Amino acid sequence: MNRMGEGVKGGEGERFQELCLFYAILNLMKLSGLIIIFLCNYNVITYSQISDTVKYKSLDPYYFHLQFLRTDSSLLIDVREFFEFRRSRIKDAINIPSSGNLEVAADTINKSLALFLYCSTDYRSRRSANLLSKKGFKKLYNLEGGIVAWKKEGMPVVKGRPARGTRYKAGKKR
Repeated sequence: MNRMGEGVKGGEGERFQELCLFYAILNLMKLSGLIIIFLCNYNVITYSQISDTVKYKSLDPYYFHLQFLRTDSSLLIDVREFFEFRRSRIKDAINIPSSGNLEVAADTINKSLALFLYCSTDYRSRRSANLLSKKGFKKLYNLEGGIVAWKKEGMPVVKGRPARGTRYKAGKKR
């Protein structure tokens, strides 16, 4: 039998060709595995290089709540409109709507505080986190999925009219 399987009796030539094809595919799989490993390592390096530029952390409801409980100096801020805040909210949250008051409020909030932001689905709270980051806040947390995800996880909410002092009023320092 020669290298190409020519001159071999019966099905042995076909087996030899199948075996060669198998090893060729196996080598391609090894090569593609190495490429994937390289790309994954490249992404890790790239991510670690830009991780210093992360402006806020998005946390799922459980870890958002856990981080809030662990953090001493913090504010829980609902960036939804007041009528949404009035319907249901997370306990201890204050309402600073992203539609207007947030930029003004940022100048009155102590920048050393950790700010925990949420809205309905996390679209407005992400935008708010970016705005607050530009204003100099360093400890920013976003509730991934917003209050919708919070409720879906069975986390507690407060319903009804909010207590006085939970709504932002321009000029007050917190």
